[in-house]
Amino acid sequence: MVTKNIIRENTYLDSIILMSVSNQLRQLDEVDEVSVIMGSNANKEILKNIGLLSSEGEKAGPGDLIIALRVKNETMLEKVLEKVEILITQRVLKRETQEQSLPKSYHAALKMKPQANLALISLPGEYAASAAMEVLESGRHVMIFSDNVPVEEEIRLKYRARDLELMVMGPDCGTAIINGVALGFANVVRRGSFGIVGASGTGIQELTTLLHKRGYGISQAIGLGGRDLSQKVGGVSMLQGIAALEADPNTEIIILLSKPPAAEIANLIFDTVRKLKKKYIINFLNGDPMEAEKRNLPFASGLEEAVEIAISMKEQRPYKPVYFTEDEKALEALAIEEREKIGKGKYLRGLFSGGTLADESLLILSKEIGEIHTNIPLKEELKLKNSWESVAHTIVDMGEDEFTSGRPHPMIDFSLRSDRLLKEADDDTCGVILFDVVLGYGAHIDPAEVLVPAIEKAQEIAWTQARYISFVTSITGTEEDPQNYSKQRSALEKAGVIILPSNAQAALFTVLLLKEE
Repeated sequence: MVTKNIIRENTYLDSIILMSVSNQLRQLDEVDEVSVIMGSNANKEILKNIGLLSSEGEKAGPGDLIIALRVKNETMLEKVLEKVEILITQRVLKRETQEQSLPKSYHAALKMKPQANLALISLPGEYAASAAMEVLESGRHVMIFSDNVPVEEEIRLKYRARDLELMVMGPDCGTAIINGVALGFANVVRRGSFGIVGASGTGIQELTTLLHKRGYGISQAIGLGGRDLSQKVGGVSMLQGIAALEADPNTEIIILLSKPPAAEIANLIFDTVRKLKKKYIINFLNGDPMEAEKRNLPFASGLEEAVEIAISMKEQRPYKPVYFTEDEKALEALAIEEREKIGKGKYLRGLFSGGTLADESLLILSKEIGEIHTNIPLKEELKLKNSWESVAHTIVDMGEDEFTSGRPHPMIDFSLRSDRLLKEADDDTCGVILFDVVLGYGAHIDPAEVLVPAIEKAQEIAWTQARYISFVTSITGTEEDPQNYSKQRSALEKAGVIILPSNAQAALFTVLLLKEE
């Protein structure tokens, strides 16, 4: 094999074009691995960790394009490089044609749609804050899809918005549904009387899709960005979201969602909502249920539990916990069968695109199977020294900034997760791979098309070593989503993947596979 980095100086292409070119090049027989990527330090670290960075690539600057290739021999290199040039030219021309009718600036967009009262910003993180401030100063709300925005900028934006009686959703706000309009990675769900204020994009997606599958709908789903309930940010946007839904006549029951919050900020939220008229469910992952109960607020430890408590309120009946919604005895029998096939592979590897789905799985599994190493640790001593290298039981959130700087989110681009899946399969201590599949607007149009070949190849790797790996997932999505829930489920099941109805149930089934008798 020959590894080669070609540098095109001062050549910027956006991450979607680069992802498309990389994916098409991977289909070539001559190519073993490829990544076409901008030369930022974070991206060079990614190339280093997947064995694609050469001394030439080390010299690239953040404004340079790196074409990193591993081909079978030198004679094939020239042919592949010709294909690279053709693909890049085609994609650039196609994008330029598509963009001719699109506005080139915020002010140009305003001329096209002066009645708009909200702007969605998706720019590289270093440019997002100044663009967001421009929107606020023009008297409009803003949703910042961009990640890698400094927390100091988030604080400045949110407090300025509050002064202007406006709202900032984000940064790193992946999902919202406002007046029935899906923003970011939202799913196709019906309208209804349940409101959500959430410092979690995939958490909102899991809540809204589970409610939809139960026959209920959403009034508003207000995203906040994952840091809103941190000590530094102070829950500014959540408090504004609560006030908005309290005043919304179409909202009856409100779920408040957050990744692990700062205790002081969580208590501030509890003290605020206990005085209000509408019904609230608190779903703060790794939050303190005792503090909520002191204020007579129902507390859900997980996403599906929050949905079931909310529905029991709506139906005016007592809440009854249910761990599995499918035949529990059949699941236990399946777990025994899988466990026997797994044999000596005793460790879990969790590969997630959704941060809150990773958090929820980590909480459930840690209580049952013991310590789990991760890049989103509950205990600092369990933080992975290198997020690219698993240690014993490991769960990795591949949507964290360390994986997304200069690259599309893993819900869009599955290449890093597919590569990691193969790497884990080659580790003879790995017995179970748990992962999420998230559908919806903006996500990959056919996740199974990418995942199935990787899963089949991973299982082949295990079989050549006389091993077996159990693949477990849940699918966050609906039949109405562009990817279609049933289509994705069918393709993954044919590849031998065990699919549970929710993220929580997938984690609980994984417990059955791994917990020692």
